Amino acid sequence: MTSAAMSDDKPQSVYATPTKESPLLFEGMTWREFKAIEQLLDRPGYRLSFLDGVLEIRKMPGEPHQTVKERLGALLELYLLMAGFDFTPTGSMTLESESGAVKREADKSYKLAPSRVRPDLAIEVVFTSGGINKLEAYKRLLIPEVWFWEDGVLEVYHLRKEGNTLHYEKVSSSEEVKGIDLDLLLRCINMVNHVDAIKTFGQALQE
Repeated sequence: MTSAAMSDDKPQSVYATPTKESPLLFEGMTWREFKAIEQLLDRPGYRLSFLDGVLEIRKMPGEPHQTVKERLGALLELYLLMAGFDFTPTGSMTLESESGAVKREADKSYKLAPSRVRPDLAIEVVFTSGGINKLEAYKRLLIPEVWFWEDGVLEVYHLRKEGNTLHYEKVSSSEEVKGIDLDLLLRCINMVNHVDAIKTFGQALQE
């Protein structure tokens, strides 16, 4: 890591944002129709989501998306190990609820303690536009916290309950991954070199 890069508050990111593509959307579907189409389209290259009768079909992401996703996962898992979390990475596991009329696959997800029924954290790396309401989907799935990385910015949403109503609140610090420095995390996610990013983050955790 060069001193010039360390002193730059907003280092140049390797992830030049490409033109954002929109997914294909098909409305007015029943859950049974969605599951039938899901079986027909069960092939590499596509990701299907569903919410309230709307089927969303996205092409699988390219290298910039995958690079950010794997970088974020590597940094987060380093923190979880050093902070003593008994965690389980659950990747892009399928999250669905027929009663909630929803199906979603996060880019990354984690159970942060043993014996969890569902992930405590879902992470979305966004290089596309439009589509179903992701936060509404995760609310139906009762995911406690959702992180979004988009255009070099990281946003964190925590699920709140007020009476019988659930909603996500945008927060400045994670309530599931307690103690993590999100500013440091984002700075390392956006660095050009992967090894430099991991070393910088690891060294900061040891200080």
